[in-house]
Amino acid sequence: MLVKTKAIVLSSIKFQEKSLIVKCFTQSNGLKSYFVRDAFSGRKSNQKIAYFQPLSILEIEAVHKNKGTLENFKEIKTAIPFQSIHSDIFKSTMVLFISEILHHSIHEEEKNEALFTFLETALLWLDTHNEIANFHLILLLETTKYLGFYPDVSDRDMPFFEMTEGVFTPFHGMSSLTEHETNLFKKLIDLKFDNDQKIFHVIERQILLKILIDYYSFHLDGFKKPKSVEVLKEVFA
Repeated sequence: MLVKTKAIVLSSIKFQEKSLIVKCFTQSNGLKSYFVRDAFSGRKSNQKIAYFQPLSILEIEAVHKNKGTLENFKEIKTAIPFQSIHSDIFKSTMVLFISEILHHSIHEEEKNEALFTFLETALLWLDTHNEIANFHLILLLETTKYLGFYPDVSDRDMPFFEMTEGVFTPFHGMSSLTEHETNLFKKLIDLKFDNDQKIFHVIERQILLKILIDYYSFHLDGFKKPKSVEVLKEVFA
């Protein structure tokens, strides 16, 4: 079936000497993996590879056989040319980390247009703003709404957050955050992209980052801690 859709690049892996396997989150069909033959050969190879930087937003025409095998692109073009995301060290480190998280979090080959729209809107915001210190934290928390495990905030006046159930409780259990961690988490829940980015200190952001990665681990089978998290900590130290 020939499909025209937008797609967000989650990962690209070199295959043999000249080819790529590219995993995308598509607007029309959810997660899809594509084989790009001869990505590293010919005069236009640099242009080809440039399409597949982390979280690039593409307009693609592709043949989807929907048999669980690698699909093939017929045409690719950039849907939204980013101005700063891939050239700014802070933003490029952040998108590398986010793409790794999404790569380990999105598993469904089915349409999730609400998640696609949210990610597209968030990336456009990142590309056009400079105060971005909390962007990855807000995005990771908001993404849980679309993956089905956003925290239940109905009892948020309680002093502890229980990670496995995703609820606030009056008691400190085995998988609960401390009272200090819970207060930081509550502040994050209230945060929007346009809020003051200096609301957290570096150490507080690192605490929240660990909380979010642990939270994903509790709720997603097979979730792996992203390798790029240490690079992220170094850049934002």
